[in-house]
Amino acid sequence: MSVHRKPTRAEIAAAEGKTVPDVLAADLRVLFCGINPGLYTAAIGHHFGRPGNRFWPALHAAGFTARLLSPYEERELLPRGCGITNIVARASARADELTDDELREGARVLKRKIARYRPKFIAFLGITAYRTAFQRPKAVLGRQEEMLAEAAIWVLPNPSGLNAHHTPTDLARLFGELRQTAEAEFPHGRKVP
Repeated sequence: MSVHRKPTRAEIAAAEGKTVPDVLAADLRVLFCGINPGLYTAAIGHHFGRPGNRFWPALHAAGFTARLLSPYEERELLPRGCGITNIVARASARADELTDDELREGARVLKRKIARYRPKFIAFLGITAYRTAFQRPKAVLGRQEEMLAEAAIWVLPNPSGLNAHHTPTDLARLFGELRQTAEAEFPHGRKVP
């Protein structure tokens, strides 16, 4: 579905198990990594597509984008040195429907993708999924000590509107810390406006 209209309930239900193409290029400054696509996102075919998801507002508030982008404008992230992928490719109604084995297998696939595309930072959006996928039960938000391939790892809160643990102000601050660090460490990478 490429039309900018709200999907029907039937289209959303039919999106179970579908995938959404990565927004990816070599040598990105930051590759954002969601848990897996939700059904609404898979129905429209664009990342973080559900109204109420706070990913796009957080990117803008943190200074990654000069204006608030819509999910349909996701490819505009590439010239800004950013991209999007997921730990698990298949869409589900809720992230907690994924098994631990799926998350761990997704981590193995992701490691190969990171080795191939060489982003400077990989930013995981969801600490619980990160802990499970990478078997890091004590991980906290922010920069991690370990690397994934040669990418620095940063963990951010899940921006889903269902995650009430973090306010939009919290998300802007946490995303902003990542942006400032990535720009300081890789000043000659693709520029973030």
